[in-house]
Amino acid sequence: MKSDIITFTIGVQKKIALIAHDGKKPELMQWCEDNKEILKQHSLCGTGTTAKMVTDRTGLIVKGYNSGPLGGDQQIGAKIVEGRVDFVIFFADPLTAQPHDPDVKALLRIAEVYDIPIANNKATADFMITSKLMNEEYDHEVINFQKNVDDRASTL
Repeated sequence: MKSDIITFTIGVQKKIALIAHDGKKPELMQWCEDNKEILKQHSLCGTGTTAKMVTDRTGLIVKGYNSGPLGGDQQIGAKIVEGRVDFVIFFADPLTAQPHDPDVKALLRIAEVYDIPIANNKATADFMITSKLMNEEYDHEVINFQKNVDDRASTL
């Protein structure tokens, strides 16, 4: 019988997604520059414009996906589901309406479902990146989704 919970391990080298709304891009660029020595030890990706700007500004290698409004937030969410993103830094702009707000909410939801650390502002990002867990493996438990699918399929 499969357990309802399974354990995933976030490795010592984190797979970090970098995302920022337009109004917060300068702040994220500065944060990446300030934390460049830590970030270069990890695997980085991000939504299109943000990824390009971080690479251009800091020299860090950041794999770019589409821009957020063009599906980039959804691509990052899919990478979380696939186990290819295990840490998200998302400098969100709470004072500006975002045309792709449903995509952002979906990304935040999937990060919660998969118990992925996510920082929505500089203070949280600072706490996360300076945590002792940045240099260690971290086990976290999530719902056994395959068991959930099997159980639902057998009752429908």
